[in-house]
Amino acid sequence: MADALTAHLQALGGEVRTGQTIRSFENLPKHQTLLADIGPRAFLQLAGDSLPPRYVRQLSEYRYGPGVFKVDWALSGPIPWKAAACSRAGTVHLGGTWDEIAAAERAVWAGEHPERPFVLLTQPSLFDATRAPSGSHTAWAYCHVPNGSTIRMTARIENQVERFAPGFKQRILARSLLTTRRLEAYNPNYVGGDINGGVQDWRQLLRRPTSVLRPYDTPLRHVYLCSASTPPGGGVHGLCGYYAAEAVLSTRGTRHSPHAQNAPSAQASQQ
Repeated sequence: MADALTAHLQALGGEVRTGQTIRSFENLPKHQTLLADIGPRAFLQLAGDSLPPRYVRQLSEYRYGPGVFKVDWALSGPIPWKAAACSRAGTVHLGGTWDEIAAAERAVWAGEHPERPFVLLTQPSLFDATRAPSGSHTAWAYCHVPNGSTIRMTARIENQVERFAPGFKQRILARSLLTTRRLEAYNPNYVGGDINGGVQDWRQLLRRPTSVLRPYDTPLRHVYLCSASTPPGGGVHGLCGYYAAEAVLSTRGTRHSPHAQNAPSAQASQQ
């Protein structure tokens, strides 16, 4: 999918640049419009002193939710599920009863690490032979943990899998771990390991990241936010970018930002 999207962009005359660390919007090349696929914290860092105090305060008050702890496995065979249907699923959610799942998630929001976490597991090599050497398999899983957690949940995750697939542990050849800190180091948008781009409760569903009708706009001229920290929030749907693009097109040539009063102007672009 990524290759197809890149090819389409290039066919339209676009260019993709990778391997470049951007520490300020001033580091970006000449441009007309910037769609910033970054969260509020990263936006504040890249914008520097060019934002008005009120907007800085609003972004600084943005709240982040639970992080995740992730494990990748190399396996000697497919996961030996008790339930045959699980062997035909690309993604399996492991949690036992509804009450058990609810208790595990409540514990995380209370700053605790559940003994039986709600585990989201993917087994791609069942459907894509390129994901593992012949005769072997790969899988990965994660569970929620308190934001910024330093606790390793490897044993608890693997115990949950073993509970529903006896013999799973015996098939583990190797594993790779991603703590909340490593996740944030990999992608600064994952603040404290929060892969959802911020808490998505009723308060922050409407105030994402600011309480204006069109939150994709920013006080900077021709600069827009389009990350999961804007409506409708995290998820594999692309709607944050879609609505941000609509905001760009609706104001092309005329700028009417809800933040623009007495705000300094700046130009930036993200490649």
